[in-house]
Amino acid sequence: MEILLDPQTWLASIGIFLLRVLSIALDTVRMISVLRGKKTMAWVLGVATSMLFVLSIGWVMADLSNPLKIIAYSVGFATGSVAGMNLEKRLAMGHMFLTVISSSRGSAIADALRNAGYAVTEIPARGKDGTVSMLELGVERKDMPKVQAMITGIDPVAFITSRDIEPIHRGYWGSQKS
Repeated sequence: MEILLDPQTWLASIGIFLLRVLSIALDTVRMISVLRGKKTMAWVLGVATSMLFVLSIGWVMADLSNPLKIIAYSVGFATGSVAGMNLEKRLAMGHMFLTVISSSRGSAIADALRNAGYAVTEIPARGKDGTVSMLELGVERKDMPKVQAMITGIDPVAFITSRDIEPIHRGYWGSQKS
């Protein structure tokens, strides 16, 4: 019980927690970098996460009789996973492929997206209740909120799906602003 009253133990536990949060957050981004083919970023993050792991596990292993350090390590791991997901979402690396289905406003959506610099493919389709417009376009992930707002601003009931993609060959990508 005196372990819980020791300020040094609390400082060490907070340090372990912070190291682990940073390590796992960076490792989450590293894994996504691997999936997106960003080799240099994956390498740099791999080195950093390995160093942080060794430091944090060494701190815990030096005193396995201390439950506070073990708890800090475990909670840091879990917190780092969530922090990494949030960090990756903010970085918004990669491209998305959107499919938009609109029962009545497909042409207006396509025109607005084209006017904003996006290439859109319109496909006439038949849905449960009749003819619909199916639109397909590729966008950079960082542009997703803006594109989604444009679509739902024109047709609030449009059905939108997305999937991660890796552009392979040619084509037109995104807005001409960049």
